Amino acid sequence: MLDAMIDDDRMPVRASSQDGTYPRPQLLREAWADLCGTWSFAHDDANAGMAADWTASGVTGRQITVPFPPESAASGVGDTAPHRVSWYSRTIDAASLAQAGHADGRRLLLHFGAVDYRCRVWLDGQQVGAHEGGHTPFSLDVTDALADGDEHLVVVRVEDDPHDIAQPRGKQDWREHPHVIWYHRTSGIWQPVWLESVPPVHVTALRWTTDPRGGTATAHLELSAVPRQDIEVDIRLSLHGRALGAVRTTITDDESTLVVPIPELANGQAYEELLWSPEHPRLVDADVRVGDDRVHSYLGIRTAHVARGRFFLNDRPYYVRSVLNQGYWPDSHLAAPSATALADEAALIKELGFNAARVHQKFEDPRFLFAADRLGLLVWGEAPATFTFSPAAIERTTREWLEVVRRDFSHPSIVTWVPLNESWGVQHVASDPRMQHFARSLVSLTKALDPTRPVVSNDGWEQVDTDIVAIHDYEWRPGVVRERYRTRADVQRMIDGVGPAGRLLVLSGDVTDAPIMLTEFGGISYDTDAAEDAWGYSAATSAADFDERLGGLMAAVRGSEVLAGFCYTQLTDTLQETNGLVRADRTPKLPVERIRAMMTGTAPTTDEPTSAG
Repeated sequence: MLDAMIDDDRMPVRASSQDGTYPRPQLLREAWADLCGTWSFAHDDANAGMAADWTASGVTGRQITVPFPPESAASGVGDTAPHRVSWYSRTIDAASLAQAGHADGRRLLLHFGAVDYRCRVWLDGQQVGAHEGGHTPFSLDVTDALADGDEHLVVVRVEDDPHDIAQPRGKQDWREHPHVIWYHRTSGIWQPVWLESVPPVHVTALRWTTDPRGGTATAHLELSAVPRQDIEVDIRLSLHGRALGAVRTTITDDESTLVVPIPELANGQAYEELLWSPEHPRLVDADVRVGDDRVHSYLGIRTAHVARGRFFLNDRPYYVRSVLNQGYWPDSHLAAPSATALADEAALIKELGFNAARVHQKFEDPRFLFAADRLGLLVWGEAPATFTFSPAAIERTTREWLEVVRRDFSHPSIVTWVPLNESWGVQHVASDPRMQHFARSLVSLTKALDPTRPVVSNDGWEQVDTDIVAIHDYEWRPGVVRERYRTRADVQRMIDGVGPAGRLLVLSGDVTDAPIMLTEFGGISYDTDAAEDAWGYSAATSAADFDERLGGLMAAVRGSEVLAGFCYTQLTDTLQETNGLVRADRTPKLPVERIRAMMTGTAPTTDEPTSAG
């Protein structure tokens, strides 16, 4: 019946099987023009660019490869010194406009994946927009600024003050050189830039919620403008080309919620065959037409919640085996070397035996989330922190956080939100009611936008109203770890008293039924290059020593009857942090099968070493 409803011209592009290069994988249009590559670039330490009219003339001098930050070697600049103001420029030619599908009567959109931290944008000498927030995307309608001619000049002025500690910066160092656990800054354009041409009324946002129990998927549509008349919407859902559900209606507003029934979900025998999970990462393709606009999307049908001391995926208890991933590359910093590198990263994590990743102090590129959706990798979405508590820090953190929750809402891989980590930016939250109110407000705002996922209020310690008691414990002796997490009563003594880091674990909220997870532990430094500044929470002297220490810790953690999951620190070496399971170039320090056996418990692991007893 549903197959008969699909006309021949509606055979959809399958967003779930795209090649991973499109920068916004859940709102895909077939025609687009990539503007990454060579741009002109200049630092502007004297802040002279405005007076010199660079907005109209562009930048002369050196070149940069976008989207790599100027601090990185991959950019071709490689200047890690602090620079507050930088400029970019490039031309858009007729070929790029044609590739984007632009024509008379359509609107031209200029998209930026992320620009750190504040920027203004001009086209053909006319300012077309501005944006603040170093990790969030923005789009500009530049149609009315297009001048006559076959070439058009784009100019971007960026401000990123390294001494402004109220900016959400995560682990980007405020000092000139990386120290301890911080690394080089990532400023300027560091995620893709691209063009699209769209009808005057077009889709600007599309979010999905699913209700497996009720047998529906719901599309939350946002349009560029209120339609002047009723506009037709046609949504078709399919799995591997098989029709699952459809809805056709008309809307009159710029925001609409449309429910798509999925009959197969009502069949108890077929129900399990539609759900998304790490073991079965089934993605449902969505073909969406709104008037003259056509977009392609995908979704995953799954639920995530916590109860009775366990994390539940699709109403089944699910043990989380996670790894901390900073998403940092030596040659390109927070920008990924390529879309392929992002997909390879997700694949590596699964190959090492993990079913989840906690992306640490970074809003990750959506193309990584696409890879996680497609491969079946759970993700904890965590915010980059500020280093101070102030009205500016509150406003900036909240704005970026809410923008990213909206951006990543529909990714089935994301199962937990983490707005704060280790009291960064709320360093006195244990005793300052203002900071407690702020932490609590982030939890409440997150749940107001997204009631479908658990929220960890402050990963590590000093948590308020948290759904998961997330504990950081870098104890290196397996015997001590085993005793601390043997039973719920053992952990409860820490909750009632003081946690492993000498801090209170829970400040407020009922955590009686909350899952307990060890969300940072390990951190064993094994530096195969013997660098002088190698850093970790404990150190191994050889591959055999590393194997013994890691095996002992993992046996202790997996032996706990109370832990609902863990997150090992960390996936890769990151500059002077040499506590990765793999090196900075992503080559494993131990055989992959050995690491996988330790993480999954599928083969015997080293017993507790006597040297670490």
